[in-house]
Amino acid sequence: MTTSEHLSPTGPEILTEITGMLAAVLDEYGLEGAEVTMETRFTEDLGLESIDLVTLAGMLRERWGDRINFAEFIADMELDEIIGLTVGRLVTHVEDRLHRADRP
Repeated sequence: MTTSEHLSPTGPEILTEITGMLAAVLDEYGLEGAEVTMETRFTEDLGLESIDLVTLAGMLRERWGDRINFAEFIADMELDEIIGLTVGRLVTHVEDRLHRADRP
């Protein structure tokens, strides 16, 4: 096993993975072509509803395990923060949690 196998994914790599997850969720609505960037808002830009966020949360947990708990991530947010939540904020959260998990 090389050192690189122990490194956490970078922000752009996480964005790519989350974009893939969102494509799977959005495919049900026929929105598979939606562009996803760090500034993309889950609710306003992608039209995700709470059930879609639950689906995304399950995908995040399936991919990265208990290190990424979406419910815990949004628990302290105000409703307007959740409504305005961007993909970038989630990417930053995931990156931070994965880097923390890699530390001894």
